[in-house]
Amino acid sequence: MSNPDRNIIPVNVIDRVLQPISESTGMPNQAYVSKEYFHFERDNVISRTWACIGFSADVQEKGYVKPVDFMDLPLLIMRNRQGELQVFHNVCSHRGMKLVQEAGTIQGMIRCPYHSWTYDLDGNLKGTPHIGGTGVHKDARFACEKHGLKPLRSAQWMGMIFVNLSGDAESFEQHIAPLEQRWETFLGKEGLGLMRQAQSHDRLQIDVACNWKLAVENYCEAYHLPWVHPSLNSYSRLEDHYNILFDQRFAGQGSRAYNLAETAGTRLPQFPSWPADKLRHAEYVAIFPNVLLGIQADHAFAMMIEPVSAEQSIEHLRLFYVGDAAGGPEFAPSRKAVIDSWQLVFSEDIDAVEGMQKGRRSPGFGGGVFSPEMDLPTHFFQQWLAAQVKTALEA
Repeated sequence: MSNPDRNIIPVNVIDRVLQPISESTGMPNQAYVSKEYFHFERDNVISRTWACIGFSADVQEKGYVKPVDFMDLPLLIMRNRQGELQVFHNVCSHRGMKLVQEAGTIQGMIRCPYHSWTYDLDGNLKGTPHIGGTGVHKDARFACEKHGLKPLRSAQWMGMIFVNLSGDAESFEQHIAPLEQRWETFLGKEGLGLMRQAQSHDRLQIDVACNWKLAVENYCEAYHLPWVHPSLNSYSRLEDHYNILFDQRFAGQGSRAYNLAETAGTRLPQFPSWPADKLRHAEYVAIFPNVLLGIQADHAFAMMIEPVSAEQSIEHLRLFYVGDAAGGPEFAPSRKAVIDSWQLVFSEDIDAVEGMQKGRRSPGFGGGVFSPEMDLPTHFFQQWLAAQVKTALEA
């Protein structure tokens, strides 16, 4: 019997993506519009690495649970009684009922609404009413300890929660190390530990009618700045940018002329290790598959691209400032200026990514081509994706 996955996209089409940039074509249209491919990509690409599913600040209290549907998979983020954050599949071990429908604090146990089986906040199965017959709540033929919730490998970094669905990726520490090493130049060894998410002017959520990959591809390149971001381009011009691509899973752009502090009138604490001769440098890096990061001398941001369906995504942005004082009332006007500036930038991208999504339904488009200079980071992302797809198709 043939593997149905092999019919998703012909291998020869993927081979064209893997060519050198001047000869390459982009991923074909079905990679952006097909529900079947959406699930194939989840199971064969995204599942095999570390993907972001949420933010730890949203699950701060002990006993708090937050259900997440990630690419149609019901997951559950939980903080147990000891304060440890864990991620489980959000399904009862008995008959597969989705356990938790809404976020909130659990006072006792998590109870399945179907047959009232209960689980503690470590995922252990604790209650099985009438399992051995009416009024018989334990049965020697059934071992509760073997049927708890199914855990996922998870990690927290820069306020984000990552999971490895397949369970066989390298450790998250190895996964993120190349970026941490690169950014030590700007942040020093203590920089990540100084980041604080404020309680106001700290987040955005933008719904976009596009495949998640288009948001990543758009973020990776600066080529569109003069036409899509005229205000940003006025102080951080196209010619002030440089391409970033390294270690197979990081790509983006940097600017040598970031100047939001003066342009928006902000005055915020700066990272103490940031080099004095690089105060106008900023870097914007995507961690494949679905995280977009930005660092500047006085703040940083993390964006999770949530793939809702083949043609719908949600962009979740969180802003981080330097030290506790930056979150206080003294700096509220500056934080508001920062969030307003980024809201303008990311809102300007909506028409671009949604326009590309509409174009992916045209038989007149076959993946497109790349500028040999300006599209290097986008091509780098597509080659990473194509390599994973080819491996799956040939398995």
